Amino acid sequence: QVQLVESGGGLVQAGGSLRLSCTASGHTFSSIGMAWFRQAPGKEREFVASINDSGGSTFYARSAKGRFTISRDTVKNTVYLQMNDLKPEDSAVYYCAAARLRSGIPFASALEYADWGQGTKVTVYA
Repeated sequence: QVQLVESGGGLVQAGGSLRLSCTASGHTFSSIGMAWFRQAPGKEREFVASINDSGGSTFYARSAKGRFTISRDTVKNTVYLQMNDLKPEDSAVYYCAAARLRSGIPFASALEYADWGQGTKVTVYA
C-alpha cells in the first residue's frame, strides 16, 4: 500500500487561500484515484474533492464547488488541493486518501479509499 503525507495547512483569514499537498510513497500513486476529505470538531468526516487515476476527471462536494481545485502531478507523486475564498466553516483537519482500486471514476465515498494520510489542520478565522 501507499503512504500519504499531507502538508500546507495553517491559519488563514477568511477570504484567503491555501494550497494543500499530499505526497505519496509507493508505485501505485501515479495510476490510482485520490481524494481529499475533512473533519471538523464535532462533525463526521466529509468528502471534499476527488480526482481519478489519470487526472482527467474530478468531482467536488457542494461546499467546495467553485472555490477548491484538486489536481495531481504524477511525476512528483503529489496531489494538491487549492482552496480559495476560504470560510470559517472550512476549518478542519484535511486528509488525503488513495482509492482501493484503480478506476476512472473519481469516487466520493470514503468506503472507496483504503490509504489515508495523517491530516493537516486548516483554521480559518473571521
